[in-house]
Amino acid sequence: MKKTLYLMRHGQTLFNQRKKIQGFCDAPLTDLGIKQAKIAGSYFKENNITFDQVYSSTSERACDTLELITDKSYQRLKGLKEWNFGAFEGESEDLNPPLPYGDFFAEYGGEREVDFRDRLVTTMERIMSQDNHDTVLAVSHGAACAQFARYWEKTSKIGKVTGLKNCCILKFEYENGRFTLVNFINHDFENGTHMESVK
Repeated sequence: MKKTLYLMRHGQTLFNQRKKIQGFCDAPLTDLGIKQAKIAGSYFKENNITFDQVYSSTSERACDTLELITDKSYQRLKGLKEWNFGAFEGESEDLNPPLPYGDFFAEYGGEREVDFRDRLVTTMERIMSQDNHDTVLAVSHGAACAQFARYWEKTSKIGKVTGLKNCCILKFEYENGRFTLVNFINHDFENGTHMESVK
């Protein structure tokens, strides 16, 4: 039986606004970030989407985003946290190396890319393999969403996704231990509308 995972990025934070590297470290949502979360939440309401279970990264920015979307009780999981950028945490984004990062941050106390990816994949599979998890929301982070989508690119029905803005939503189907990306939703925050890859 197919299950559905909505994997979402948190709203804009102070560090996003100030172009700071933000992985395991945290910063509060800005006023825009709060607005973004509410607009993303309206997507679920407008499409009559309800969740059996809800999960969040343990980072406050993800929890705060989730709480603006639903009042359903949720579980916080360290496995949904952003990439650990080690000594680069909180530093200016212009210190980031060119993509792909690979194992760059591991040299400075952060995570290897393969360890980060495996952590995400294991966490998502553990979530979706449970009973009473037919429709699930998980709020995570930009690099986490991108890394998970890249891992399952070979099964994607919409090709490669880029431009994962704050509060974007990746819709995956899950069946027989396999995830398939079936939709990608970004939002027009000025007009409060949603832009879907699949209508």
